[in-house]
Amino acid sequence: MKILSNVFVCTSGNNLELADISFDDKIKSVRKITELTWDDISTNEKKQRFISEIESKKHLQRKDTIYGNYLLAMPGAIDPHVHFDTPGFEFREDIEHASIAAAFGGVTTIIDMPCTSIPPVTNLENFNTKLQAIRNRSLIDFAFWGGIGGNCFFDYKKNIFELREAGIAGFKVYTISGMKEFSDLTYDQIKSVAINLAEYGKPMAVHAEDKFIVTSIMNERIKLGKNSWQDYTESRNTKAEVFAIKKLIQIAEETKVKMLIVHLSSGESIKLIQQAISNGVDISAETCPHYLYFTSDDFNKTEIRNYLKSAPPVKDKSDKNQLWKALSENQMAFVSTDHAGCNPDNEKISENFWEVYGGIPGVEHRVPFLFSEGFLKKKITLEQTINLLSTNAAEYFNLGMKGKLSAGKDADITLIDLWNYQIVDSKKMHSKGKYTPFEKVKFNVVVDKTFLRGELIMDLKNNFVGKIGTGKYIKSEK
Repeated sequence: MKILSNVFVCTSGNNLELADISFDDKIKSVRKITELTWDDISTNEKKQRFISEIESKKHLQRKDTIYGNYLLAMPGAIDPHVHFDTPGFEFREDIEHASIAAAFGGVTTIIDMPCTSIPPVTNLENFNTKLQAIRNRSLIDFAFWGGIGGNCFFDYKKNIFELREAGIAGFKVYTISGMKEFSDLTYDQIKSVAINLAEYGKPMAVHAEDKFIVTSIMNERIKLGKNSWQDYTESRNTKAEVFAIKKLIQIAEETKVKMLIVHLSSGESIKLIQQAISNGVDISAETCPHYLYFTSDDFNKTEIRNYLKSAPPVKDKSDKNQLWKALSENQMAFVSTDHAGCNPDNEKISENFWEVYGGIPGVEHRVPFLFSEGFLKKKITLEQTINLLSTNAAEYFNLGMKGKLSAGKDADITLIDLWNYQIVDSKKMHSKGKYTPFEKVKFNVVVDKTFLRGELIMDLKNNFVGKIGTGKYIKSEK
């Protein structure tokens, strides 16, 4: 038994309690010492005054106590949308590097996408191949997405059943895909899959950009020899996302499937989803830090232009603001990263923007970003921040032992220093591809320590990293 003493725990809104957390591999208890609000400790001066008052009461420490140093304790973060690329694309990223980066980012569990594996996770045999490839190679816990691509559509019912039995968290489909191993589906095919998934209650994640709109503009620009970032972003414009989402809302409404729109980028799209939710449609959306921070104007910055490329691309300031508003109104499921790294010296250097690899390695930066840009700037509450980083994903994907600091749950704990700061430096990143559009951005938050099932797996000050292989495969409960 261990005791993590003198940590702040969020109870609701911006309300806190100073507490001791007792745990082994599971949390045994969270014992309240005193209640307070964020305003009571919002500056270093206020925090030190509070500590002096508490210390004067001689709160006793047991010998087996881990001193929490009056940091914020939150349930280990969960990133439900990553591409860690093992096996098959390890020249870009691999599970060892990415899981260490995740731990330094306060993440204890990820859900890995099915498409950036060879073979893709589209059937039970491929699932077992991936599981065997990753086993004993991850620092953190991991779950899997399954997927249905156009080139394996013929057997999707059997594959869905078998992958569900294996504990897959959900199923990914694309309305447009550039991957030979995992091609896109038509809207009619997506509807057929949705009917089947609705029977099982498993979520369907959809990359929502209309293929006809995107490819029509793209092919026209390429034919004319146009290859700038403007040509790329205009091909993947708001209209393409909105058109696809209108189609998908109709599918979700008709089939009753649990649908998730991934990496949502536009304000008009979130308005459509909000209206659908109010009409009783079981549809949700996630967004990513880059959509909440950057706009298309940032492509004018040559030093980060290629690093910022993603699909869909970032949009305008009004879109960014509407996404933050949706988060503040609890109208989005979570903030993920769509972590997808590469070797920037090979795949991020072309002056032809069509040829630049589209992906950002963000798993190390998501937690400090959302605390810094969201909570500390009063766009969302402390409770909402934690929910968007951990609790909501655990509940959405039925990861029953994750996502809360409460008795019986896994002792996945992340300690957050809300009174410190960091300047993002790509050279210090732990993912394989050391680049980011957030280069030199200041986050007014630091992830201090990360515990997985009671074991310390990351200690920033001591540059400590736990044992590779500690992470386990986590089944989504049926």
